[in-house]
Amino acid sequence: MVAEKGKKSRVEAGEEELQIDGELLLSIEKLQEIQDDLEKINEEASDKVLEIEQKYNEVRKPVYAKRSEIVKSIPDFWLTALMSHPVLGELVSEEDQKIFKYLTSLEVEDSKDVKSGYSISFNFQPNPYFEDTKLTKTFVFLEDEGTTNITSTQIKWNEGMNPLHLQNGVDHEKKGNKRAFAEESFFSWFNGIPPKDMDEVSDEIAEIIKEDLWPNPLTYFNNEADEENSDDEENSMFKKSFLKFREVIWRQTV
Repeated sequence: MVAEKGKKSRVEAGEEELQIDGELLLSIEKLQEIQDDLEKINEEASDKVLEIEQKYNEVRKPVYAKRSEIVKSIPDFWLTALMSHPVLGELVSEEDQKIFKYLTSLEVEDSKDVKSGYSISFNFQPNPYFEDTKLTKTFVFLEDEGTTNITSTQIKWNEGMNPLHLQNGVDHEKKGNKRAFAEESFFSWFNGIPPKDMDEVSDEIAEIIKEDLWPNPLTYFNNEADEENSDDEENSMFKKSFLKFREVIWRQTV
């Protein structure tokens, strides 16, 4: 009799456990249905936001064009804005400053659908440093692969004018010293394709230009870099990463 009661108790416990498991499973399934509904709403919201962004990108274009025309009448506008930026200013060498004297305009252009990528272009007057009058770096987001395809203008430097090979105004490459390179140069950002482990540095420079400098350069043109308000430690770490990126790219070219 005791054995039968024990057996019955175990059976009842098993049935109760199955009932609890069934209720839990049902609750999880209901939660999943709700989550699926939320995902659909989020996708719809993202599509609407994208449509609005596409619309206003077109609205901004003539305004940016008008701004560019006015900027051309202000000497060294973009050079001043670059040098006053707490991060970008740290990446511009003395040799770079001489080159940026010829910079006439900076342009950031999103892809037509906005989400596929963007390009950043620097437009120059004819100058003694390189043959190009336009230097462009393009970022294309490959959603299927989860990567970014980066392409850039391969600068056609005039002989002896590449700041990546200049030290104190001396072209060490011309002298046969292949291992010498400038302490730093913003133009290394255009050189070659960054190694995978350095992609984020190249992307971060682009993001700073696109999201900070380009929307309101007047902020930096009017104000010198605020050393007290900038995050010196963060800027220092970023600069070290950039210098590593520059050195890796430089070694690919020698």
